[in-house]
Amino acid sequence: MRQVVLDTETTGLNPTKGDRIVEVGCVEMVDRKLTGRHFHYYINPERDIPDEVVAVHGIDNDKVKDSPKFRDIAVELWTWLEGAELVIHNAAFDMGFLNAEFERFAQEQREPFEKLETVCGVLDTLKVARDKHPGSKVSLDALCKRYGIDNSHRTLHGALLDSEILADVYLMLTGGQTALILDDSSESGSSDQAVDVSALDDSGGHLITVQPSSAELAAHEAFIDMLAEKSGKDVRWP
Repeated sequence: MRQVVLDTETTGLNPTKGDRIVEVGCVEMVDRKLTGRHFHYYINPERDIPDEVVAVHGIDNDKVKDSPKFRDIAVELWTWLEGAELVIHNAAFDMGFLNAEFERFAQEQREPFEKLETVCGVLDTLKVARDKHPGSKVSLDALCKRYGIDNSHRTLHGALLDSEILADVYLMLTGGQTALILDDSSESGSSDQAVDVSALDDSGGHLITVQPSSAELAAHEAFIDMLAEKSGKDVRWP
């Protein structure tokens, strides 16, 4: 089974109001193993990128002024995705932007438009995480913390980096990490994934309560504010 873990970065939140994709990143898995293949482009959105959005992903107009436009990569991207199951965190957001871009391209080519989900399966890891961990925070950062996945290098959002992190999160959400496909002699199902037991003490397995530092609380608040702005919804639990 071929799966493509996908993420996009955009100029804003609403493709129906003219917001565009500025980066697309994908990593490939076959039979739950990362193959090492990826698809990645920065994209010239043909419009200004607001400063408040640049603060989230670090992609400004100068960075993408010489990048291809979506029409330049549309066929290559469609071919890369076609027939795969797409694994996306908050799939409605990314699929809405991708379909808007492909529809614009189809109109330019004067061809009929098919939604991407007619040729791909779509799995939303946000829904999977909510079903598996009801009442818990299910942002990508929160899931990394829950599963002991190192995302310390994620200082800004980035489509390729986030898709690589999401691949690890997805595998843990749905049964555990598997190895890269590097050679046929590697033993199937083996894993060196360490088990995080730092929350257990040595006197009977009782949980230790760890209070966050003031810096961690501040970082959390900043992330929640950014997530609320990107999703357009209140993301705080009452």
